[in-house]
Amino acid sequence: MLKESQVYSYWDIVYSCFVPHEILSEYRMPVHVLIYVYSGEMEVDENGHTLKVGEGNYVFLKRDHQVKLLKHAVEDAPYKAISIRFERNFLRNFFGTLNKKALPNDVRRIRESAFLLPQTPALQSLFLSLFPYTDAHVKPKDEIIHLKMQEALYCLLDTDERFYPTLFDFNESWKIDLLPFMEANYTEDMTLDEFATYTGRSLSTFKRDFAKVSDLSPEKWLIKKRLDKAYELLSKGNIRPSDVYAAVGFKNRSHFFSAFKRQFGISPGEISTICF
Repeated sequence: MLKESQVYSYWDIVYSCFVPHEILSEYRMPVHVLIYVYSGEMEVDENGHTLKVGEGNYVFLKRDHQVKLLKHAVEDAPYKAISIRFERNFLRNFFGTLNKKALPNDVRRIRESAFLLPQTPALQSLFLSLFPYTDAHVKPKDEIIHLKMQEALYCLLDTDERFYPTLFDFNESWKIDLLPFMEANYTEDMTLDEFATYTGRSLSTFKRDFAKVSDLSPEKWLIKKRLDKAYELLSKGNIRPSDVYAAVGFKNRSHFFSAFKRQFGISPGEISTICF
């Protein structure tokens, strides 16, 4: 998998550019995100349902959802996009400035996790004004970024009234079942903080909830799962000992080798002599 070739981030506005090949990323969305694809194409997949976002299109991704994003070139034009992230505190502060008597009533939330937006003049004007900052040498002032964030919210609210109850829902963020999520993602290079965020919890709540479903601490559970997976891969001869540690989620090779020998009593390199 190739990595991002360029990523510029100013507060919660992110500019990204990828080399002209396919990039598959899996995201657990803790915040709402508005994305403008101005080159290439992005496919948003959730549970087998795919939404294609081509050049010149806008997509809104709801928070509290897990999606896969496939970003790729189109006719040698690399994937390029501008993303605007809406943190909860920013939304709270913005909501406090609105005239509550003028808010629409009896409007339902947006149900889709990924929502393709119409190409309105307001959205076109917003992202056109952000293009100068795709040059890493041109850094916008914080005041300008704050105004652009507010402008983005007004664009969404003017586009569809369903954004009112969707954006300004300040109930406790979602929580997903810990063990199924960790079983599906334990080989990923993720910290405990990231596991907590992606399951809708603070780190302290994550550890407290984990204690309800496992006798092991989350740290020990992760190490055991990763080591067991490494043993399985090595016993099948699918991978070299020097490569297996990264494949199962370890960041440090020496830590992996010492933990492996401590758990199994032999080094990873000795597995092949036992199994073959």
